[in-house]
Amino acid sequence: MDISSDESDDWFMESLNAYRDLHLFQLEHPTKVIEWMGDKSICVAGYTGARSEILELLLPLKLYAGDNQGLCAERDFKVKHGGFSEEPVECLIHIPGTRCLVTSGNSNTLQIWDIGGDDSDVIKMTRVINLKSPSAKGSKITPGFTDSPTVLHGSCISDIQLTEIATGRVLHTVGKESSDSVSGLQFVNAFVFLICSTNGALLLGDTRDPSTCHYPLEESNSGLRWSFGLRSDSSQSEPSCCKVARLSSSGHMLLSDLRDLKSPFCQTQIKVPQSASKNHFMNISWAPVLDKCLSVSGFDGTVHIYNTNNWSTESSSPQPIFSHRGHEMSQEAKSSTFPAVVTAHSWHPSRPKTLLSAATDGSLHVWDWVDKITDR
Repeated sequence: MDISSDESDDWFMESLNAYRDLHLFQLEHPTKVIEWMGDKSICVAGYTGARSEILELLLPLKLYAGDNQGLCAERDFKVKHGGFSEEPVECLIHIPGTRCLVTSGNSNTLQIWDIGGDDSDVIKMTRVINLKSPSAKGSKITPGFTDSPTVLHGSCISDIQLTEIATGRVLHTVGKESSDSVSGLQFVNAFVFLICSTNGALLLGDTRDPSTCHYPLEESNSGLRWSFGLRSDSSQSEPSCCKVARLSSSGHMLLSDLRDLKSPFCQTQIKVPQSASKNHFMNISWAPVLDKCLSVSGFDGTVHIYNTNNWSTESSSPQPIFSHRGHEMSQEAKSSTFPAVVTAHSWHPSRPKTLLSAATDGSLHVWDWVDKITDR
C-alpha cells in the first residue's frame, strides 16, 4: 500500500482529535512480543537476527502525567534493562510476581532470564529447560498459577506440558497424540487451560485430569490459519464469563464461551486484505477492562478495535469503532519497499483505551484512543 505525503499529513492532523495520547518510538530491530511487566513497563525482543536484543522499556512518563503533561519532560520510552539472546525470540512471557522471563526461539529449549534490580541494568539468562521433542521449535508459552513458578508450553498438541521452572520437572502433559501446531494457549483458572491449534480446533484441559476435551471446527471453516484470544475473569466461576475469540486468515471470526465450545454464539466476517491470507502475525485480543471490545492486527499496518456488544449470531461485516493507522503512516513505512505490518499489539492491563503496537519496520507505538460516541 503506497501512502502519499498528503494522506500522511491528513492522518497526523486527524490524530490530534483521535487520540488522547500517541507516542512513537523506533526500535533498532522489530519485535513480535510485547509483554507487560506491570502498569508502566514492558519487555520486547528481536526476532529477525541470529543475536537478538531483549529490552525492558519504561513507558513515557507523559502518559501518566494527567493534567500536568506540560510539566513532564519524559515523552519517550526509556530502556531500563537489557540483554541478548543467541537466537531469535519467537515467544516471551513474564512470570507474574517475579523478575523472571521465559523465552522460546528456534532451538529445542526454553530460556529462563532474570531481570536485574535497581543495582543492575542487565537481563541475564540463568538456565535453560531442554525439550524432548525435536519439533518443539518456537514453542508457545503461558504462565501457570501454581505456588512455584510454572509454564505451560508446546509447539504442537502432543508436545504440550506444564513444567516447573526451578527444576524442569514435568507436572502435566496433554497426552493427546496430534501433530497439529499450536496457535495459542492460556489458563482459564488455576487448573483449567485452553489450547487453540492453527487449524482452529480448541482443546480444553485440566491439570488434575489426564484427559483433554477436543472441539474441532466444522469442515467449512478448516484449511485456514487461525489465531485466538481468551478473556477470563478468575473471580467469576460462571462459564459464560470466559469468552473465546478465534480469527482466521480469511477474516472469519468466531466467538464462544465455556458453556458450549462446539457451537459459537456469534460468527462474522471482517474485511481483511486478500494478500494477507498466510500472514503469521495475526493477532486477536480481548480488552481486559472494556467489556465486549476486542482488537485485531497482523494483516497490514493497522490495529482495528471492534465492539461486539450488538453482534448477533450471524453478524455481517462489522465496522471497527477505531483503527490505529500510525504504523503505515510513519516515515519509515513510507520510505520502505515493503509496507509495514503490525507484528504484535497489547492492551494496557488497567487503562481502558491504551494499547501498544509494534510493526515490521521496528516502530513501537503507545496510544490512547478516543471513542467519539462515548467520550463526549
